[in-house]
Amino acid sequence: MIARISILTIALTVQTAFAQSAPANKPDLAKAKQTAETVCAACHGADGNSIAATFPKLAGQHEAYLAKQLSEFKSQGGKPALRINASMAPMVAALSDADMRGLAAYFSQQKQKPEQAKNKQTVEFGQKLWRAGDASKGLPACSGCHGPAGMGIPAQYPRLQGQYADYIEAQLKAFRANERNNDPASMMRTVAIRMTDAEIKAVSDYAAGLR
Repeated sequence: MIARISILTIALTVQTAFAQSAPANKPDLAKAKQTAETVCAACHGADGNSIAATFPKLAGQHEAYLAKQLSEFKSQGGKPALRINASMAPMVAALSDADMRGLAAYFSQQKQKPEQAKNKQTVEFGQKLWRAGDASKGLPACSGCHGPAGMGIPAQYPRLQGQYADYIEAQLKAFRANERNNDPASMMRTVAIRMTDAEIKAVSDYAAGLR
């Protein structure tokens, strides 16, 4: 119960922080579309529907979340990037804040081509973790932040519905290993460290099939 209350408190703090940092300027969607088609397309697809699980689907993702991730891939003021990624660092190096806001807006408006759950043996297990977590070890339900259908909460928590299972699994393991640490208030690291490989794989596959 204490762990659940702690996670809820962190979630409310993160929601407040994101609500206070919404993008203010109108994005240049025409320029963003050109950038998407010439720079981003090779990995993420021109419309944000990547063809390989190595790269996440960006289509339909929340605008504020995308803008945050893009900005955190970039080194700022001589300081290391908050999210270290050898592939994304050179991609965002030449992008201005306005460019990143534009790309975030553009991809958020594209229609996602969703993935499917592929492991019938773990669907029930993944569903249980998604909806209820595991109170015995203080593991909160994924739906508490990402929603029953995996749509997330705009500006706070990303959409996981229809995302590549392999990508979700890789990110959860990166959070667990502290290799990815740009989650506000260590929220995802606090969750992932409580998860086994089997739990991560099951809930990732379940999320891919959510509609």
